Amino acid sequence: MLLNSLRRQVVAANRAAAHGRLLVRKIPRQYYSQGAQTNTKKGSQWVGPALFMVGTFTAASLAYAYKADLGAVAAPGASNKTTVQEAAEAESKLSKEASLNLSPGHQKVGRGFEDPGVYAWGANSHGVVDPSSSETVIKTPRRIKYFDGKVLRDLKLDQTSGAAILENGDLVQWGKGFSETSNEPTPTLTGKDLVSLHLSRDRIIALSSSGQVYSLPISKNDQQTGRRWLEKSWIPSWSSKSSISYRLLTPQLGLGEKVVSIAGGLDHVLLLTNSGRVFSAAAATESYPSRGQLGIPGLTWSTRPVGPVDSCHEVKTGPGTKIKQIAAGDFHSMLLDKTGQIYVFGDNTFGQLGLELDPAAPFQDKPTVLPLKRFYSTKKWLANVTGIAAGGANSFITVDARALHPASDDTSQTRVSDTPVADTWALGRGITGALGTGRWTHIQDTPTKVKALSGLREYDDAKAQVTPIRLQQISVGATHAAAVLDNKTHVSAGNISSVSDMNWGRDALWWGGNEFFQLGTGKRNNLPVPTHIQPPDDVESFTESRFQLLPRHKSRVGKRTVSTEQKIQCGRHVSAVYSAV
Repeated sequence: MLLNSLRRQVVAANRAAAHGRLLVRKIPRQYYSQGAQTNTKKGSQWVGPALFMVGTFTAASLAYAYKADLGAVAAPGASNKTTVQEAAEAESKLSKEASLNLSPGHQKVGRGFEDPGVYAWGANSHGVVDPSSSETVIKTPRRIKYFDGKVLRDLKLDQTSGAAILENGDLVQWGKGFSETSNEPTPTLTGKDLVSLHLSRDRIIALSSSGQVYSLPISKNDQQTGRRWLEKSWIPSWSSKSSISYRLLTPQLGLGEKVVSIAGGLDHVLLLTNSGRVFSAAAATESYPSRGQLGIPGLTWSTRPVGPVDSCHEVKTGPGTKIKQIAAGDFHSMLLDKTGQIYVFGDNTFGQLGLELDPAAPFQDKPTVLPLKRFYSTKKWLANVTGIAAGGANSFITVDARALHPASDDTSQTRVSDTPVADTWALGRGITGALGTGRWTHIQDTPTKVKALSGLREYDDAKAQVTPIRLQQISVGATHAAAVLDNKTHVSAGNISSVSDMNWGRDALWWGGNEFFQLGTGKRNNLPVPTHIQPPDDVESFTESRFQLLPRHKSRVGKRTVSTEQKIQCGRHVSAVYSAV
């Protein structure tokens, strides 16, 4: 009875301390909007420590009393050493129970460390989200069993098929778009050391670590019946036919130059080299890019040069330009150079290029600079583009902007703000809410700020100041999108830890079309504003009850220690979170 009484009092005392801890812990997790005060209420600064001291003192006092009680009722002949050991074991047991009651976040992070895999939700009519289920939609995040315990190099999902690159560089495919007879994920293109992939309308474009670019049909039947190439073997003068049909995309590269990144839409693909050059090529079997998305003026099906249909063409952006990032939607393309300048080309039907829509000429086949003056007044802001993202008929641009203030009464002199503001801007089709601006807009050809992802700040304990929160990743699907914030994280707390130690990860938000439950809210209504969703049912939540992603960390995968992180992927009416190596 005394043991039960002690357990109840210790747990109650520590819960009180935990409540105080949460008040304190909210300081570094607080998001500040631009211009918000950084000072917290004075009352919250001592509540947590005071309650923690009370809880600790109570637990220690009760443990001491319990030890004394054990000594008083010990059987004759029992040694003091045995009594002390029993008391220590009882105290340790109570401490573990109290800690587990206080730390659901520990269990969530522990599960993420110990069980890497893939969570998916959305359209499932082709068995992409859950190959073992006959349900046409999966409303909330669910694990794909095949990937349990696996980390991936890349993952792409479509409404009809899925593809992933395993840790060893092999390509795995599944879904009825791949095979009508087998739903189980199946290795297809193997032994190529692949690192990333893109799904077009009916083909997979895959990039290897050596810079080789493979183009293969999504359909298993086409892979087996199409032309197979002779492949060289490690044995001299020995070659054999490839196991499946594929083609190689071969841009004209310079000495030491290789392809390092790929991106594409339904009919086209962009290839970025380590020299900052960009090439474009057709990427579908039955359709040719016809909306200027290749970035080659005058290039159409009828004017294409002699040679393979998927020949690579260099995209010209001006002398000395070095591109560092590429992005593509269904029918449009974006390039970001090292100076922060954006080039756009392709379909502008919904204003996704950020250029004023001309109904008589909705396509732009020549790379055109998107001026930053469309985002900020050059007299009030010093802006630098940090990232681009695209998908469907939408584009997103992230910018670091510093305010310009008059240095004195002389307005000709200005002072640049020390702390930048991290903003996110949206363009394109917003009728499903995919712009994230809170409005239902058919056409958005003027950059509009996504307020829920702009001007965010948090308190940095190490720097003792408020710092901007940028975006760590944006993934854009056909009608919806998701973003991961690069907020401060903490994943070093153990399963048994002090009451002031708690885990939290990166915040993830989803918005846009939800016709196939691809937002993961469990409801079908569209969302025009970035929104948190609940964590998967099979794991405990973090302190805040929302889906958070694990940042890069070292975890056990089988008998190995691997550096992994969780990433998001938005496809055509499907979403996923996977453990990336």
